[in-house]
Amino acid sequence: MTAAFDEIEKLASGSPWRNAYWFARMLLNSDKYGAAGNKKERHLIEIANRLEAILANRRLSQSEKIKVCRDSLKAGLTDIFRPGTQGYTLSFALATDLETEISTVADVAVFIFTMKYIVAPMNAAISNVPSNDAEFCRGTAKTILDSLGETAVGKVVSTWDTMGVNGCLTAERNIVVAEFTKLRSTLNALRSAHSELEDNMVLTAFIQEFERRLGQKRKNRAGQSLEDVSTFLFDYYGFKSHPKPDHFQTDIEVDKWFKRKDGWTIGISCKRTLRERWKQVSSADSHALSRYILSSRNL
Repeated sequence: MTAAFDEIEKLASGSPWRNAYWFARMLLNSDKYGAAGNKKERHLIEIANRLEAILANRRLSQSEKIKVCRDSLKAGLTDIFRPGTQGYTLSFALATDLETEISTVADVAVFIFTMKYIVAPMNAAISNVPSNDAEFCRGTAKTILDSLGETAVGKVVSTWDTMGVNGCLTAERNIVVAEFTKLRSTLNALRSAHSELEDNMVLTAFIQEFERRLGQKRKNRAGQSLEDVSTFLFDYYGFKSHPKPDHFQTDIEVDKWFKRKDGWTIGISCKRTLRERWKQVSSADSHALSRYILSSRNL
């Protein structure tokens, strides 16, 4: 086991395809590099096409190609934003760090491949991943309430969770399989020599980064799910939400507002755990909260 692992590590470290994952991570890293590969995808594709044309130029030597490609990459990335902006600072950092990783023509080729066949298709695929689970749940939830009445509200909430998670994960799975299949076909069509191990480096780079981004989507969906089922229940029973009171400026997050006939305004906050909401309430000015409550009563 150890010997086999050591052999794989040795072969991987000597292959330019080792950077397929790292280039993808750099292009999509929002904190350090501004996620240029996603937010400025069109510009990055243009840069990749420019680099591809440089590599195809037979009048340039290998060393000349590397120099021209590195200069072109740096110029292309820093031209995306105006100097002095945060975007410029982040893209300059990306250009600088990429320059240290690109020292051969093969490195340039891997960068081109990563942008065009890993990052760009992943961006498109992620946009097709469901952002909420409502589409999988509304019909069944309505049928449950129509058939069983208001005593089944708890069943609606639990069913919503199960159906929503299963529906979204199934959609994710289908997208991953489709994109994985396309990437494998692209690798098989490459004319340049590449080993099975190098193919695995590319495929796992795609899966690892894709799964990271899917995880972010799941967190967002989980936060939205309770609000979605609550909205469905309010709509089903005819409770019409109301804009928040103009005087309510505190930082406490409220998802739904309802105006009572007696003048009170009720705010409902949807959260699966109370920790964040409790922190908001406990840190708010109690005198201010009292004033908001009294004001709401007098409207």
